Amino acid sequence: MKNNSYCKSKSKWKYTKTFLKSLSIQLILIWSFGIWILLETNSQATSTSEDWKLLSKLLEQKTSVKDLKPNPLFLNRYNSNSTILLHQLEQKSFLIAAPENLNPGLQLPPPIPPAPPKIPNNFTPPATDTESSKPFAVLENIQTYFRNDTDNFGQHNLFIEPTFQFRLQNGNKLFVKSGLELFEQRDVELVTNIPLQIGWQGKVGQVILRTSAGVDFFNRLPTAINFNAKVEAPILPPKVSSSGRLVSGLTVSANLEQSPYKFNAQTLENQITAWRFGPDLYWQIDRDTSLFSSLRLGNYNDGNSEIQSFSRLERKFGQFSVAANLFTWSYDRNVEPTSGYFSPPDFLVYNAEVAWEGQVFDFLRCRLSANLGQQRLNGEFDNANTYQTRCTAKLSPKIEADLGYSLSNVRNQDTRGSAYSNNSLTGQLRVKF
Repeated sequence: MKNNSYCKSKSKWKYTKTFLKSLSIQLILIWSFGIWILLETNSQATSTSEDWKLLSKLLEQKTSVKDLKPNPLFLNRYNSNSTILLHQLEQKSFLIAAPENLNPGLQLPPPIPPAPPKIPNNFTPPATDTESSKPFAVLENIQTYFRNDTDNFGQHNLFIEPTFQFRLQNGNKLFVKSGLELFEQRDVELVTNIPLQIGWQGKVGQVILRTSAGVDFFNRLPTAINFNAKVEAPILPPKVSSSGRLVSGLTVSANLEQSPYKFNAQTLENQITAWRFGPDLYWQIDRDTSLFSSLRLGNYNDGNSEIQSFSRLERKFGQFSVAANLFTWSYDRNVEPTSGYFSPPDFLVYNAEVAWEGQVFDFLRCRLSANLGQQRLNGEFDNANTYQTRCTAKLSPKIEADLGYSLSNVRNQDTRGSAYSNNSLTGQLRVKF
């Protein structure tokens, strides 16, 4: 009898996994069709040129906390490197956030300066020697990102990455990123990595394109290449207040990334790489309400595959805010014992967040938040709590610094029922020129 019930249970689980995969494919098709319909509709809609100019400036002003990467160290790295409209989130390869830190640290950009006076269409400025002698690229700013992650199972990851941003003559942007990364783990030799990446960002109409490619140099592993691309388009005409704050708007993006999976030393030692792709959606419903949703599909070189989704609904009340977060993650196979990375067949995290953000002093702004909820791993439920603080200090008109700390018990490995905790110290130094 036990064998029969076990077989039935196993059969139901396989059916559920097959259903989830089928559902994910349907979701992707629905996303693609919906985005196409919205783009066609939007192309026929009328909107003022001033609104589009303001939106473009808002999109360009997105700096980030580099906290969203498809890495179980949730909101871990980023291209991290960039990417939610009006959220200071520059992801390191902005793929989806894993569950550990369900709090992207949303912030609004500074007010937009007044638009320059309009110039007649038939006006052609005379060529001058000054224009012809302009440099090919001008250094705009340097952002140095820092993150130090530790847990109670002996895993330690350290990231220090400066990014140099240049503006080209035609208004496009060029990025050069390097730094130092360390990966420590019990019973595994230290792995160090020096990344080198060059990226470009430009616009085609109202669509923002961003792509980058690079090389990862390791101390005792073969050199690896990485690549990512992002296409971001406003779908609904934006409405912006006189102070530069987005009142409403809808933006979607498509993301593609290929790179080594920088989860821990063992994963790198096994030379695990992954392709990840999927859409993001950011909807500013009204002045104080926003929705962010993301879907990622991943394929690994060890034959494994994943489905990952994250959604966040937030409402602000002055300096306070409340939010609901939902994160799901599933793999075809659990390869943690062999490949080294967390690969749960069934993982779910949901929680509620309460936060406060405000000026402590004229030069210091801070944010405090608490996330309380539950996590489900392999059918078993447990509490899921995260506590965060982050402060931004304006050291001078051109220099700002962030410092943040978070404590979480949301799992990024299968601990066989043992208590898990993760500490994360993050920082960023921004220098404008």
